[in-house]
Amino acid sequence: MKICLGIESTAHTFGIGIVDEKGNILANVKEVYTTKQGGIVPLEAAEHHEKVKEKVLKLALEKAGIKLDDINVVSFSQGPGLAPCLLKGLFLAKKLGKELSIDLVPVNHCIAHLEIGKLLCKAKDPVMLYVSGANTQVISYASKRYRVFGETLDIGVGNFIDSFARYCGIGFPGGPKIEELAKKSKNLVELPYSVKGMDVAFSGLLTNLKQKYDKGYKLSDLAFSLQEYAFAMLTEVSERAMAFLRKEELLLAGGVACNKRLQEMCKIMCKERNAKFFCPPNEFLVDNGAMIAWLGLLMFKANQKVKADEADIAPYQRSDEVKVSWLN
Repeated sequence: MKICLGIESTAHTFGIGIVDEKGNILANVKEVYTTKQGGIVPLEAAEHHEKVKEKVLKLALEKAGIKLDDINVVSFSQGPGLAPCLLKGLFLAKKLGKELSIDLVPVNHCIAHLEIGKLLCKAKDPVMLYVSGANTQVISYASKRYRVFGETLDIGVGNFIDSFARYCGIGFPGGPKIEELAKKSKNLVELPYSVKGMDVAFSGLLTNLKQKYDKGYKLSDLAFSLQEYAFAMLTEVSERAMAFLRKEELLLAGGVACNKRLQEMCKIMCKERNAKFFCPPNEFLVDNGAMIAWLGLLMFKANQKVKADEADIAPYQRSDEVKVSWLN
C-alpha cells in the first residue's frame, strides 16, 4: 500500500497531508499565516512556514498513526505560488526525500484542487470553477490536458475581495468578513459587471466599490452588492464553459468557494441546466496538504516523478502546462 505525504506551501498555508492509494485521508494538518492589517507579505509568510514546518509534520504523522519510514511517496506544491513560500515546501520535501531515499513528485496546486474534489465528490469529468486569492480560473480536461477555458484578466477574486476589505479597514482575510456583512443587507447597489467572453475582470469593480465607500455608502450594502455582481460573473462564465464543453458537472474549488452565496448561485445554475453540482467540505476547498498528497499518488503511479536533487519550484506554472499522464 503506497502512502504519500504531501506538502502545501504556495501562500499563507503550510499544510501536510497523508493519503493512501485508496484515497483514504489519514491526516490533513495545517498552520495559516495571518495579519491584522494588510495582506500577505511573502517573506513573512515564508518565515511562518519555517517556524511551523516541523510541528505540522510531527502532528500529521501522529494523526495518521504512522512513522516517517512508512511513507513511500513525497509530493510538494511546485506552483503556482509565492516563491519564498514555495521554497520552504521544496526544502522540506528534498530533506524528506533524501532521508527516505525516494524520488519526489512536483504537483501543480490548481490541478490538486481539482483532483481532490473529484475524489471526495465522486465527480467524473467536471468543469471546475477555481476561485482563490490569486487564482480565478474555469478549468476542465480536454485533449489530454487540464485546459483553462476562462480566467481573470487582472486580479484573482480572492485578492479583489481582500483588497476591498483592507481598504475598509476590516483586515485580512477579508472574504469571511465580507460574507458576514453581506448577510445584513438586501440593498443592491449598481456596480460594473465585467464579463468578456469566457473571462472576467475585477479591477474596475474594485475601484467603483472604493469610490462608493468613500462617498458614504453603507458597508453592508456594498458587501452584499460585491457578492451579487462578482459571483454572478463567475457563475456566468462557468455555465458558458459547461455549454461549450457539453459537460454536466460543476465542481467548486479554492478558498472563495467556501462562500455560501457563491455555492447557492452555482447550485441554482446547475439545477436549471439539469447538471450536477459538487462542492467539497471547506477543509478541502482551502489550501491543504491532502490534495497535494492525493495528486502526488496519481502522478507517482504514472511515473511523473523527479530525483530529489533535481526538484524545483515553478511560481508561474499554469495548469495547462502540466502533462496529465495519469488520465491518458
